[in-house]
Amino acid sequence: EGHLGLGVKCAKEVATAIRAAITLAKLSVVPVRRGYWGNKVGLPHTVPCKVTGKCGSVRVRLIPAPRGTGLVAAPATKKLLSMAGVRDCYTSSRGHTRTMGNFMKACFFALRRTYGYLSPDLWDETHFFTSPVQEHSDWLRQEAEAAKARALRENEEEED
Repeated sequence: EGHLGLGVKCAKEVATAIRAAITLAKLSVVPVRRGYWGNKVGLPHTVPCKVTGKCGSVRVRLIPAPRGTGLVAAPATKKLLSMAGVRDCYTSSRGHTRTMGNFMKACFFALRRTYGYLSPDLWDETHFFTSPVQEHSDWLRQEAEAAKARALRENEEEED
């Protein structure tokens, strides 16, 4: 739910390879950003924007889908997307997708890129400061007003 890791390992024994792959997967955990399609009702259910991942000759494109669509993907990609917490998504793939390792890595790289896009809801609040030129012009205006007030007071005192 929101995080995903991928590990690949070869060894002489299957159990050793699985243990090492799990360790590598835990070390490569990345956050997966989820978003909405249309109205922001309920929890995020799809990818926030169109993202593409590439590994070898395989390109995988993840496209946001409306709520209730489900995962329109190959079985391997469907498993990865469901583990990442994405419930609705269209996918498009190109290249030699029968190479399962590259296909899974391309999907993983696409999911990793979901945080590469900075949408307005992730923008920091901007605090604007007055420029030194504006501060100086304000000071000059205040000095001019103070001088004018002093001159008026001096004129009133002379008349009395």
